[in-house]
Amino acid sequence: MPDTGISELVRMWINGWVVSRGSSDPVDEPWGWTIDVGQPKHVARHVLPEPCEADVRKIVAGTSAPGTWLKLFAEDQAVLPWVGPGWWRDIPGFLMTCRLVPECHEVPAGYTLTSWTRGGVSRVLVRTRAGHFAARGQIAQVAAHVVVDQVETAAEHRRKGLGGLVMRTLQSAAYEAGAETGLLVGTPEGRALYSSLGWTMRSPMTSLWYEPSDAAQ
Repeated sequence: MPDTGISELVRMWINGWVVSRGSSDPVDEPWGWTIDVGQPKHVARHVLPEPCEADVRKIVAGTSAPGTWLKLFAEDQAVLPWVGPGWWRDIPGFLMTCRLVPECHEVPAGYTLTSWTRGGVSRVLVRTRAGHFAARGQIAQVAAHVVVDQVETAAEHRRKGLGGLVMRTLQSAAYEAGAETGLLVGTPEGRALYSSLGWTMRSPMTSLWYEPSDAAQ
């Protein structure tokens, strides 16, 4: 998707993310979108695809609820000076995209793979023969694109190709369902895996949450 701007890519990502997580519909804002998530430590999030200092400072000044998150598509060193006490940095993220193609996926010996779809979300679960959790992931499709979400591999089962198995299975399912493009926000740890599978990094993302210290309350 070389000609698609960051704002449009972020909008595509959050359209699938809210389906995957069962969150509220995004509310349009002058600077991006607000999403009600509804979890104790993640009440809501503000998503800014092209953050500027004035907008971030205004949001920060108007925030009093712990569990409010900022998702800023910019390098952390650029935006961290715009927030004050009570804001905490999560691990960096990377917005990535991929043109979907058919994928071959073979389950390694000693593991089983289960997949199912419900409520517009397709999930993949990898377990040991004894039924122990090994890896998982899910996708939500919106129109011609899918958002890959919550991909994880248990520590004791890493470096065995299970992350690639989950991704290839999800990508194939998405392709067979008519999707053309995949989007995700990955961690630094996951970026190498996704790059090896043909994903392209489109933007860094800084993730911050609000939790005032006792001294600030």
